[in-house]
Amino acid sequence: MRAVVASLEESRIREVANEGMGRDGVLRFWFGESDEVTPEAIREAAIASLQAGETFYAHNLGLPELRHAIAGYTHTLHPVQTTDHWFDRIAVTSGGVNGLMLACQALLEAGDEVVAVTPVWPNLVAQPAIMGARVRHLPLTARPVGAGAWSLDLTALLAAITPATRLLVLNAPNNPTGWTLSRQEQQIILDHCRRTGTWILSDEVYERLYYADDTANGAAPSFLDIAAPEDRLIVAHSFSKSFLMTGWRLGWLVLPPTLTHAVGKLIEFNTSCAPVFVQRGAIAALRHADEVTPALVAHLRQCRDTLLPLLQGVPGVTVANPKGGMYAFFHLAGHDDCLLTAKRLVREAGLGLAPGSAFGAEAAGWLRWCFASRDPGRLEAGVQRLAGWLSAA
Repeated sequence: MRAVVASLEESRIREVANEGMGRDGVLRFWFGESDEVTPEAIREAAIASLQAGETFYAHNLGLPELRHAIAGYTHTLHPVQTTDHWFDRIAVTSGGVNGLMLACQALLEAGDEVVAVTPVWPNLVAQPAIMGARVRHLPLTARPVGAGAWSLDLTALLAAITPATRLLVLNAPNNPTGWTLSRQEQQIILDHCRRTGTWILSDEVYERLYYADDTANGAAPSFLDIAAPEDRLIVAHSFSKSFLMTGWRLGWLVLPPTLTHAVGKLIEFNTSCAPVFVQRGAIAALRHADEVTPALVAHLRQCRDTLLPLLQGVPGVTVANPKGGMYAFFHLAGHDDCLLTAKRLVREAGLGLAPGSAFGAEAAGWLRWCFASRDPGRLEAGVQRLAGWLSAA
């Protein structure tokens, strides 16, 4: 076994979830998914595909019908190019995480330098490491512990990215903090990476889960709005979050057109292709995007606006309203060992949260609460359990 594989850290989120296995009555908010099932129209499209016998291999890059649908969807959100031109830049992947790994396989050699903005979903720093790259963390900073929000030191980031930096990894809107990039910050980063020759891998799977009022298209700022097709930019997307399709394992990459064919070859050697019936479901998802996603975002906003004021009222809790994503990321005073705290909350309060240290050492003492709940009343009950546990501790 390769040493880097042996040294990979197991998921601390899963470690906490294992504490809850077999325990009755635990309110589970640890995983990054809604407890709502995939909309019926999407499920029915997949069922129809199976019943029609579509159980064979597909094109490595995805069904042309799906790639055209993704191109049209991308053009709707980012009308800077023609729909046909987007088509040449789309690769369908077996989940967003598969797309991110494919990007690392396409770009990284052993020993390459990677800069990653953290705290972040741990896969984003593990994948470059698996390829043998040297990953440097550029931490976001929590504003004076009164605000609970996280911000980017742009000057420090630019200083960290040099001509020796092969890849910059970004996730905005960010899991777990809810931090987002502004359009101005994106332009500055893109211009700097053009000068240094650095690739950007931008994980934008939470693009549509955005609650700020500074958007005309219901999406967070994207590098796709400002980049040229030939820029060294790969943007990763997924059907998981915006279409309630986490278990379907389907995503896509937006690539420079010169890279699309190469990624198609990598898909052959990784998964061959995504299942056809799953892709049929995705086509239906995009056909109903104007119904599914806005309704989901409105519900998530309600969930956020239910949870955050309640958390802010708990003594010892510091938390800010996230602009994007589906998480409340909060600091719990006096509980710096957040992994131990999360395990105790499961055992002693029946409350399942993710430890902040799962996303980076700089997030020790923080906890992540996924507020994507079908019933906002579960969020209220969870805060009651947290407050009761703190008062009894």
